[in-house]
Amino acid sequence: MANRLSRITALLGDDAMDKLRGATVMVVGCGAVGSFAVEALARSGVGGIVVVDFDVVEESNINRQLFALGSTIGMPKVDVAASRIHDINPDAKVIAINAFVDDNIKIDITPDFVIDAIDTVDSKIALYKWCVAHNVPFVASMGAAMKTDISKIQVAKISKTTVCPLAARVRKMVRDAGLPDFPVVYSTEAPHKNASAPGRVFGSIVTVTGSFGLRLADVAIKHICGLCGK
Repeated sequence: MANRLSRITALLGDDAMDKLRGATVMVVGCGAVGSFAVEALARSGVGGIVVVDFDVVEESNINRQLFALGSTIGMPKVDVAASRIHDINPDAKVIAINAFVDDNIKIDITPDFVIDAIDTVDSKIALYKWCVAHNVPFVASMGAAMKTDISKIQVAKISKTTVCPLAARVRKMVRDAGLPDFPVVYSTEAPHKNASAPGRVFGSIVTVTGSFGLRLADVAIKHICGLCGK
């Protein structure tokens, strides 16, 4: 694997790469945001990756989801994710969990870090409760749909977020649940009011959703390598 990871090793150094190889990161949600987070982790040499999702690939996912291809339609997203991770880094240990996250979720592994790329608020809160109960640090994605300006994407604690309607809902539920503050990736761009189709299907573009996923992976990688704040 030396050649595959030589460029990142040259940048971060051997000690950081040892930390990445020895770490396990769990990504919950393998769609528009999560698929890009998974991709970045795999290409950065993270040794253990847990992918969690309950859904299958649909044709409508192709505009924004890395795992969505003509050849993968109908396949479980976690299976596609696991296959792609192994193709990128055969040494990676991958665990695929095909499950919906709620208050009854049972995950037998305790990762070093968790990335939340879930769409639904109740599932997000359930995951945060699980992370706090298991003392696992995490970062969460807020709303990436109905946005077009990647320059407005930021990282901040949930208590400091503004503009994003999803972040506002999550902030309230976090307070009500008595959960501690935590970092999120969010956008200060106001949602485009006309960017939705009938049936509350929200418009989205890969440049934004992918950027969200990469920012989430960046937070995880820096945490593992001890580069936070640098």
